[in-house]
Amino acid sequence: MQLADLSAVALLEAYGQRSLSPVEVIDAVLDRVAAVEPTIQALYAPDPDGARRAARDSARRWRDGNPVGPLDGVPITIKENIATRGVPVPMGTAATVLEPAAADAPPAARAREAGAILLAKTTMPDYGMLSSGLSSFHPLARNPWNPSWTPGGSSAGAAAAAAAGYGPLHLGSDIGGSVRLPASWTGVVTLKPSLGRVPIDPPYWGRVVGPLTRTVHDTALLMGVLSAPDPRDHMSLPFEALDWSQLDGGVSGLRVGLWTEVGCGLPVEPEVSAAVEAAGRLFAAAGAVVEPVAPFFTRDMLDDIDLFWRVRSWVDFSALSHERQAAVLPYIADWCRGGADVPGVVLMRCVNRTLEVRRVTVAATQPYDYVLSPVAPVPAFAAELPSPTDDVTRPLDHIGFTVPFSMSEQPASSINCGFTRDGRPIGLQVAGRRFDDLGVLRVTRWYERARPAAAAPTWPS
Repeated sequence: MQLADLSAVALLEAYGQRSLSPVEVIDAVLDRVAAVEPTIQALYAPDPDGARRAARDSARRWRDGNPVGPLDGVPITIKENIATRGVPVPMGTAATVLEPAAADAPPAARAREAGAILLAKTTMPDYGMLSSGLSSFHPLARNPWNPSWTPGGSSAGAAAAAAAGYGPLHLGSDIGGSVRLPASWTGVVTLKPSLGRVPIDPPYWGRVVGPLTRTVHDTALLMGVLSAPDPRDHMSLPFEALDWSQLDGGVSGLRVGLWTEVGCGLPVEPEVSAAVEAAGRLFAAAGAVVEPVAPFFTRDMLDDIDLFWRVRSWVDFSALSHERQAAVLPYIADWCRGGADVPGVVLMRCVNRTLEVRRVTVAATQPYDYVLSPVAPVPAFAAELPSPTDDVTRPLDHIGFTVPFSMSEQPASSINCGFTRDGRPIGLQVAGRRFDDLGVLRVTRWYERARPAAAAPTWPS
């Protein structure tokens, strides 16, 4: 295995044994970036000189036996909407006036304090409101498995960087599927934590930050750093000193729901269904009690969430000058205009609908310890498209498996569970009860060990 492909856990062990230096690792990762980045275009504001300086400092600390934190010397990328001091935050759109961020957002601050080496920021679509890498500001991000496919979004660059081996650790954000969808479509691991588990700034309903990595252990390692408290997030949970390294355990006796039909939106493609159902049989063979979950998400719920987000975005879009509005990706501009002049009574219905989604999601999943489902009904689509439907009137028809757990604030992971005949990765979503983030990772880790070799990625080179 090449140095750029080593896990964070393996790197830290090698640093401690002095068999490997952070300088060697950064050089290897930068070589990988030089070879692959012209094709996949995952990065924003790369800082190779700063990364090399940080690697030399880290190497000195390891030689002195004094690492600064649990990620000392490990490369990381951070999605561009997560502020890092001194770097503008364009939010994926050419409409943004670029000004250097005054301070690190909480997740970036925790990563730096832990000694991680910031290699670069990663790209996203306009305002994070697409499930692809299409952006009016960034070059089009592409999937390392095949550049004609999208890596997904909105954490497009983060997932592409993880799959391409730009080091082991990557940070994305998710409000309706934006770490889980790209994780699914690039074959990497993620956790959308319970709302408030990872402090963020600014906080918002459903908005979380989560890792994208190649292994469950690396996701857990990063969660242990990210979940430290920060007073800037007024919606954050009370800090809980979880032992994120304790991922061992089986699934025998667990009651597991298998949810394979949303009830609205795009139908689940047969290859996706087959891969998820095979995962369900694996759980059953290991002693879990696996039962079907009936569809509980409706067209009205999906449409009202869409309208709620349109109104929210229209407020921001309409405040822009005409010149800056013209710079926004046309698909997103048209989507925002769908939120104009919405009566207050209709908007209130949409707000109440988010609460209804929360209620029905908890009710449908509460009987189970964990719920398995596809992450998305379809595998990766063409890189140039904004969404699988390419239809601004049906922009969310692919997020019926992910957005309910955003509204209900429940933790949910994605891990690869197979491939289509043409080689596109398929993600298995593992969702748990609110606050059971560590339990979700334990079950995901069990599946990572138990899945057949054909379902485990052999990473693109």
